Amino acid sequence: MNPSSEPSSSPPRLKLSVKPAAESIIRSGHPWVFSDSIRRQNREGEPGELAVIYDRRDRFLAVGFYDPSSPLRVRIVHCGDPVSIDADFWNARLRATLARRANLADAMTTGIRLVNGESDGFPGLVLDRYDTTLVLKLYATAWLLRLPLIRDLVLAELRPERLVLRLSRNLGAAGPVHDGAVLHGSAPGGPVVFLESGLRFEADVIRGQKTGFFLDQRENRCRVGTIARGSDVLNAFSFSGGFSLHAARGGAKSVTDLDLSHHALDSARRNFDLNRGDATVAACRHESIQADAFAWLGQARPASYDLVVVDPPSLAKRESERARAIRAYQTLNSAAIRLLRQGGTLVAASCSAHVSADEFIGAVKAAASRPGRRFEILETTGHAPDHHASFPEARYLKAVYLRFG
Repeated sequence: MNPSSEPSSSPPRLKLSVKPAAESIIRSGHPWVFSDSIRRQNREGEPGELAVIYDRRDRFLAVGFYDPSSPLRVRIVHCGDPVSIDADFWNARLRATLARRANLADAMTTGIRLVNGESDGFPGLVLDRYDTTLVLKLYATAWLLRLPLIRDLVLAELRPERLVLRLSRNLGAAGPVHDGAVLHGSAPGGPVVFLESGLRFEADVIRGQKTGFFLDQRENRCRVGTIARGSDVLNAFSFSGGFSLHAARGGAKSVTDLDLSHHALDSARRNFDLNRGDATVAACRHESIQADAFAWLGQARPASYDLVVVDPPSLAKRESERARAIRAYQTLNSAAIRLLRQGGTLVAASCSAHVSADEFIGAVKAAASRPGRRFEILETTGHAPDHHASFPEARYLKAVYLRFG
């Protein structure tokens, strides 16, 4: 192993051996090694340093980022034959990642995920593009130690107008850098504007959730636009109105945003204003309701909408919440179904990684069966190509489309 471009340290290389079951999991391509899978190590490790993993026969197995304070002890960077983890390694990996997305964006879509963490071989790192602004979000301490390296590689390869740094909560204050720091270019005067299938949206890249927008639902938003013509649409947990805008451009008669946050509803109004030049959007009646969606859906007038989108935030942030979340999905979608007119469509989505697609769709089907109405499943969807998931724990996003008689 060549430590070139790695943080310098005087101790010998950190070496680990893992249990047989973990060896098999690593060889299968899974990118995580948990603390209870480690059999022994030659010394205490430092946060973010490279750890070399050996198999039972003392042969090189993999190398990854070490975190002594996390149950997720190692994030695998490379598995197979030994390689040098240096600037050339990361540059080649970045180029390969960008090549996989070569045909996913165009002049009409300038918001896209360019690097999707472990699934692209960058464990704990996300890179999103919003037109000429790039947002780098870090979830692992290891990348803070390598920030100059990854910044320089991104700038050289993509040449953005601006590069913004976002930090996950677990990283906290990170010395000279902070969440929302501008690593290159000038600070934006406010949200930046990008295109999604020709529609204009704002992204708060400095303080907004995630990297400023929920890019992962792009394909489902576009699908909703194709089925919304002539409909009265309810967008529950509407956030900044992405589903609503696509429905409006698709010819919806009306769209109603439902969200507890007035900031989210204000953002949705601004997004509609950005697109008033589109005659179809301008002709659609746009309303907002600030309320708790769980409570409001249960009290609203039945049979009021032709299309209801239910896309809540994660309802299971840990495994212990999985059973409760499944019940909540059933309750939530049961209330939404009650609001559909005959022939109406429900679009139900989940971003809870601890709830599987089968469990989620099962909960929605159970909700659909309760009213005694006929229904058919039109389609199920998962991750968009730029948010592809290469291992089970990364497969958080799922959606199901149902039509009711």
